[in-house]
Amino acid sequence: MTGPAYWHSVEHIVRVLYRYTKSDIVTTIIPVTIFAVAAAPLCDVRQLPGVTFWIWLHLLQFNVANQLVDPEEDGMNKAFRPIPAGLISVRNAAVLRWLLTPACLCLSASYSTYLFTVSVILSSLIVWYNELRGHQHWLSKNMVTALGYSLFELGATLTARCDSSTIEPVALIAVVMSMVIFATTLHCQDFKDEEGDRLIGRKTLPIVFPSLARTSVMVGLPLWSICLACLWKIDVMCGAAFVAYAGLGGDEIHDAQKCPGGPKVMSALQRYWRVFYGTGLCIAAL
Repeated sequence: MTGPAYWHSVEHIVRVLYRYTKSDIVTTIIPVTIFAVAAAPLCDVRQLPGVTFWIWLHLLQFNVANQLVDPEEDGMNKAFRPIPAGLISVRNAAVLRWLLTPACLCLSASYSTYLFTVSVILSSLIVWYNELRGHQHWLSKNMVTALGYSLFELGATLTARCDSSTIEPVALIAVVMSMVIFATTLHCQDFKDEEGDRLIGRKTLPIVFPSLARTSVMVGLPLWSICLACLWKIDVMCGAAFVAYAGLGGDEIHDAQKCPGGPKVMSALQRYWRVFYGTGLCIAAL
């Protein structure tokens, strides 16, 4: 292979991998990395690239599997993704999907048996969510997604520690709280994909119970914010600002469905609230 051809191939591979995870840089990779750094806490700054890489590789495993489920839906909701954009064939994506599982397991095993176990459970949830169609019903979708996200946080936290076979009690509490809160608010992200979900017959909470879905987020964000402010003993000014943002966000989320582009606003507001609590709660507890 000539030099230009080689670099063209490398560029294409990088573009494909980037397209698979570009939407999750702000929503998953950055907040989970900060969460891990605060919760572990990070024992050496040189471990930070390893933490981010662990998150990214497992996220890539999930996204490749998820985008194989129904490429037609991606063509409607997210045409920039590799398969609908024509950057990779379905066959090659399937090969990549099953190569990533042992890659994730081997990476985790190189740290500790504990982290390897986390990776095994996370990989199993990925199969349940995608190949076994756990995403089709809102209840299993919310449960598996919340548990999976908490495993990302747990795995990243273990990766950030000098001893990846142990974890601080405060970090475990943070992971559990994150899982519970995510399970009760993540349906906010489903509003922006409602059209595509209806097309493939997916029963998300905004489709099955639209009013309940909006109201639960409007009420849930401020209530969870109050609980977290009390749990982590955040000072009055920061706690008030945190709760006020959640109240404003919840109200905007309730009204956003009436406006053009409203579902995207709803998803963005919930996303930034998750960044605030997911990173702030551990820092407040240190």
